Order: sequence, then structure tokens, then C-alpha cells
Amino acid sequence: MRMTRGQTKERNRRALLEAAREVLARDGHRARLEEIADRAGLTTGAVYSLFGSKDGLVTALVAEHLRGDYEEAEREVGADLDLVGAVGAFARLYRRGCRGPRARSDLALQAALMDMALRDEALRSRLADSIAAQEERLAALFAGRDHGGAPVGADRARRLATALRALLVGMGQGVVLGLTRADERFFADAARALVCDAVLEGPGPGVSAGVRGPGG
Repeated sequence: MRMTRGQTKERNRRALLEAAREVLARDGHRARLEEIADRAGLTTGAVYSLFGSKDGLVTALVAEHLRGDYEEAEREVGADLDLVGAVGAFARLYRRGCRGPRARSDLALQAALMDMALRDEALRSRLADSIAAQEERLAALFAGRDHGGAPVGADRARRLATALRALLVGMGQGVVLGLTRADERFFADAARALVCDAVLEGPGPGVSAGVRGPGG
């Protein structure tokens, strides 16, 4: 059956994102748009048509990666859990991702994106905005859950989400690099320790420019 125009567009979009993931993880800021397009079986014109620029493609790649992680979390972290239980479940899910088939390539991509962001202020700003927008989904996963007999408000959930993501990214990198053998229980215990007044009631976090690690 012949694909519709919309289906063709989505197929090309996904082919470019997958090609960009592979080339950027290998070459970082030296990645050539021509090679990305060629690997996807397309031309550079398709990149500009679908993403506007190389930076647009990179930003979309990060957003796609984070979106998939948070969608999985929304499916796996039960709505009936209180705040402490939800944080622990999310941390366990993140740790399982560190054993996934793409864990090492995800870490290579993370390193490449960090290098690119440090070299390009405009790209750094775009990535920060994209990551902050996706982090709101993590905050929404925790907002409204019971903690100490009361629902957690949006601001407190945002502070927790920022601290939790930073903790898990660092711990996850250690696992993938073989620097630590921390298991799911340790991840969950460390994450639950963040559910405290010092984090929930502290000053609001600024926009984070970090790039998500593997599995998270």
C-alpha cells in the first residue's frame, strides 16, 4: 500500500533522527549533515525541510530521547503510589535502563551533545529549553501525590524532579562506565532520600542545561 504524504514525512523524520543518533554519538561536533542525510537515505534538503537546521535536528533528537523515557515512566510508575513510592519506582526503572542494549551508545551520545553545547551557545540554549520542557513531565509525574498526608504541589515537584534527574544521571553514568555496581535498591534508596524538606522547600531551580544520561 502506498504511504500517505504524512506517513512518508514521519518515516523520513525517524530515519534522520536515528542516523543523527549514530553519527553524533561517534563524531560529536565534527558530525557532517551530509553523512547523516546519506545514512538515512535522504538529502540534506530533507533535514532543512523537517528540522530547519542541524541544530534543529539535534534538539529534536534530545527531545525524542527524553520523551520516550518519560512516556515509559508514566506507564510504569503506578498512579496509586505516594511520592516516596513513585520516586523509588522511577529510580528502579532508570537503573534498569542502564543495562539496556543502548546504554553505552546513549552515554556516547550524551558526551557528544555536551561537547557540542559547550562549543555553541545558541545550541546550548535550545537544548536547555528542550530539556526543561521535558523535565516538566517528570515533575507532573510526582505532582499531586501524597506526602505526609497532603498532595505535593507543582513547585515542590519541580524541585524534586531537578534534583532527582541530576542524581540519576550521575549514578547512571557510573554504572555504564563500570565505576559502580550500585543496584536497583541502592538507586531507589538514594532517590528516596531526596524526598525531604531541604529539597522540596528549597529555592527554585534554574533551567538546567544538562543532557539526559542513558535510560533516563
